[in-house]
Amino acid sequence: MKIAISGKGGVGKTTLAALLINYYRSRGKKVLAVDADPDANLALALGVSDPENLVPLSRMKEMIAERTDSQPGSMGGFFKLNPKVDDIPEKYARQIDGIKLIVMGGVKKGGGGCICPESVLLRTLVTHMVLLRDEVVVMDMEAGIEHLGRATAQGVDRLIIVVEPGRRSIETAMHVKALAGDLGLKKIAIVGSKIRSASDEEFLRKNLPDFPILGFIPFDDKIVEADLKGLPPYEAVPSLLKVAETIALSLGEA
Repeated sequence: MKIAISGKGGVGKTTLAALLINYYRSRGKKVLAVDADPDANLALALGVSDPENLVPLSRMKEMIAERTDSQPGSMGGFFKLNPKVDDIPEKYARQIDGIKLIVMGGVKKGGGGCICPESVLLRTLVTHMVLLRDEVVVMDMEAGIEHLGRATAQGVDRLIIVVEPGRRSIETAMHVKALAGDLGLKKIAIVGSKIRSASDEEFLRKNLPDFPILGFIPFDDKIVEADLKGLPPYEAVPSLLKVAETIALSLGEA
């Protein structure tokens, strides 16, 4: 199972990622958790006590230079477009109770454009994780799907867009769907987040009629408190374990 999770900032992507990662781990699956959002906080949601000590791959300049035959921090010039990445999950992941966590980090953009070796390595790694890894892969993405190339996107078993009741969140979902369509990724579903009532659920069903809805994550102040304290959401709100199970089972049916 290869799952990519997207949606606008603050909507609850990381909460869902942590729920699914914990669910598959509890079922004895090998799980590779990938924080592909530049505003990385998946480590906290998984209970890592020292997230500040996790160095994102995009900041490992020497490793990137070695893998791509480039100069650290350089732009332009020649470098490998197919760097070796198959050993990165074992060498650079943080082990957390049977989960391997990789923090990708962002690639800075400026007047000179993208720092290409970093970008190439991250995209090659995502392709490897989606197409070649024999384990559950859960990727917490940014609002778009920038890390996915065409072949990678078609290898994803499900792109989940997390949506809260609101117009901006709906618009983001439609934008992500359009991006995914450009890559040939049609296996898209919705998870509703921050749900306060049945009317919130109905709002999402009415405004996203073409999406299968896998389930709903209720609004709970304890989820916010858990985030502030660096605790996994399912520890603060045990009822989320059942929510995770419902969504995971729906994934198999959607």
